[in-house]
Amino acid sequence: MTTIEQTPPQPGAVRADGVEKVTGGARYVADLTRPGLLHAKLLLAGVAHARLRGIDTSAARALPGVLAVVTQDDVPDVRYGAFVKDRTLFARDVIRFEGEIVAAVAAVTAEIAEAACRLIVLDLEELPPLVDPEAALAEGAPLVHPEWQSYEADGVVREGNACARMTSVKGDVEQGFAEADLVVHETYATDMSHAAPIEPHVVLAEWQGGAVTVWSSTQAPFGARAGVARTLQLPESKVRVVVPTLGGGFGGKCDFHFEAHAAVLARAAGRPVLLQLTRREEFLATDKTRHPITVDIETGVKSDGTITARRARIVLDGGAYTSDSLYSAELALMTAAGPYRIPHFAAESVTVYTTRTPAGSVRAPGGPQVCWAVEQHMDVLAERLGLDPVELRRRNLVRDGDSGPTGQHFREPAALACLERAAELAGWGRELPPGEALGVACSWWPSVPAPAGAYVKLEADGSGTIITGAQENGSGAVMALPLIAARELGLRPESFSLVYQDTAAGPWDLGSQGSQTTINNGRAVAAAAAEVREQLLELASDLLDVAPADLELADGVVRAKDAPSRSIAIAALAAQAAGGELLLGSGSGTPPPLPEHDLSACSGRGFFAAFASPSFCCHVSRVRVDAETGVARVVEHFAAHDYGFVLNPAGATAQVEGGSLQGIGLALSEGTVMDGEGRQRNPNLLDYKLQTAADAPRVVVALVEGSLAEGMPYGMKGVGEPPVVPPPGAVANAIARATGGRVRRLPMTPERVWAAAQGIEAE
Repeated sequence: MTTIEQTPPQPGAVRADGVEKVTGGARYVADLTRPGLLHAKLLLAGVAHARLRGIDTSAARALPGVLAVVTQDDVPDVRYGAFVKDRTLFARDVIRFEGEIVAAVAAVTAEIAEAACRLIVLDLEELPPLVDPEAALAEGAPLVHPEWQSYEADGVVREGNACARMTSVKGDVEQGFAEADLVVHETYATDMSHAAPIEPHVVLAEWQGGAVTVWSSTQAPFGARAGVARTLQLPESKVRVVVPTLGGGFGGKCDFHFEAHAAVLARAAGRPVLLQLTRREEFLATDKTRHPITVDIETGVKSDGTITARRARIVLDGGAYTSDSLYSAELALMTAAGPYRIPHFAAESVTVYTTRTPAGSVRAPGGPQVCWAVEQHMDVLAERLGLDPVELRRRNLVRDGDSGPTGQHFREPAALACLERAAELAGWGRELPPGEALGVACSWWPSVPAPAGAYVKLEADGSGTIITGAQENGSGAVMALPLIAARELGLRPESFSLVYQDTAAGPWDLGSQGSQTTINNGRAVAAAAAEVREQLLELASDLLDVAPADLELADGVVRAKDAPSRSIAIAALAAQAAGGELLLGSGSGTPPPLPEHDLSACSGRGFFAAFASPSFCCHVSRVRVDAETGVARVVEHFAAHDYGFVLNPAGATAQVEGGSLQGIGLALSEGTVMDGEGRQRNPNLLDYKLQTAADAPRVVVALVEGSLAEGMPYGMKGVGEPPVVPPPGAVANAIARATGGRVRRLPMTPERVWAAAQGIEAE
């Protein structure tokens, strides 16, 4: 049950894709077929670390019904990667994690393709796995990538198994600790977790005339297009990526995954090929897991609770390949500071190569894990000082004019308002039954500025079409674009249809990631609609004999501001324009400059000189713990969020609700169990525990009115990622208050909760 604190949405806020999705009419990649369609299967390594001395595919090729078998020998020998080009499509010489793709087969049925994979013989020399990041960083440790110095890299600091190092320094941390009355030093660690969307990765590829069309369950069609073009050495104009409907992603389907594997099979077989991962393959082979992270954190405070200094070292297990881990590493640094005034701050993040499944961007990459550690640390400080946890945060949250870890100056931040609202909703301080407690956690998150483009046109009947390169991952971010066009043109949102999720139709887009789709594409749609508005005003001016500046668009008409009865329907203008003019506008979502910041007071290497239009949030969780079993259950959850201008309150609230539930899952159950050989022991949805409707608590959402975002449409901020960040910390603090024991490893399973309550350090 969710309690929504807001005005009910207007009828025009109903999602354009909602009916098809809830009635089963939506078509996903797995629903598609093509004449002569073949089915593909991947051969995964099955071992975490080995030298690949040879591959014998002869028996697989001879199996009746097999039309193609491909390995790295059948594709261009190029490496790819977001920041470090350290990966090939198929294993070459060395296997670095158990889900490494060694070969792929296309056959007339999936069963035959799977049988062919079993006939492929690998000549392997198994090597010792390297699964401990600290051991991997040790001097003399064996290298996961012995040739790492030859890799093309995007200017990141690398050495040995450290595929990237980043630092953030503000002030003089030693001076800050010298000024402190109390210094607390702690360490927290997290397990790997997965995006785990219900729809697995599915790709269909077909070649025609030297060009390939790929239908993919990707969150980033343009990134997938670039990946196919690079790895198959094709011009991007010869690659088209289409997403019919996406069955969720949570970051697990960002960038480039299996599109090229399906494409090369289709080219080799001369027929279209469908590749659909099994659930086990989804766990083993995808490189979009949440990093296992160790957070070593030390904070100095005055006796009144004022923070004087913080030092942190964050080690991220990046697995076998870098992927886009560097985003996680950078965001982890910013999360280590949190939304607090810290005059002296020094943090380092190190992303480490190991022989485990590669990690990457999953919803709010790096955020939930580090916030979980930081917010527990804040509660420990409060306890040591004899302060209430809410009061300690109240004394340290950033206020107007304060500066962040990169010298960013905050303008009317809503951090304190979110804290007060969440505490009020939860009834902070109220008496609860034995075994129950409230826990609090605060955080902040950026709105990622990115380029985007859009076209808006009016048809002859007065309806509109929005053409965008944006991708809808289920959050409703693209579905919000008609709300913007409607505001600009005085029409109803349902008057607009969307053309999207096709690289051949819309302009380049970053993809549905980074809490940026609505704000960046919305800026482009608003600019395109403004061009159409000017065209309408010019047409109406001639017909009504009223200057364009004295006209307005509202309720489907263009009318005189001082004489509304003098009007003409927009549909009539569109019909007239169709006879000789075209009502078409184009817009660019060029990002605004970063907020004011002063890097002269800071040093370090990273991507975020400042958090653009940061949104603030505070969650309070009411948790019930069974003392005998250690089972913890969230019975109520309260979330207060600042999103600037809220375009669609129902959509924003749904994102907070969903993010809260996902964060609760990360807190209590979502964790990958690994053996000592670097293999996952629970790669399935039976043993990897997701939260279900039966586990969902009552969620109360408050949308706090904070400052408007500069340079964003109407002052909007990013919505999708922030809600998943604070819940693990809030749940952890509630568990500690209920049991008297603190769990220092995520997820906080019953075994770990029970052990902590007994004063036992559990693994």
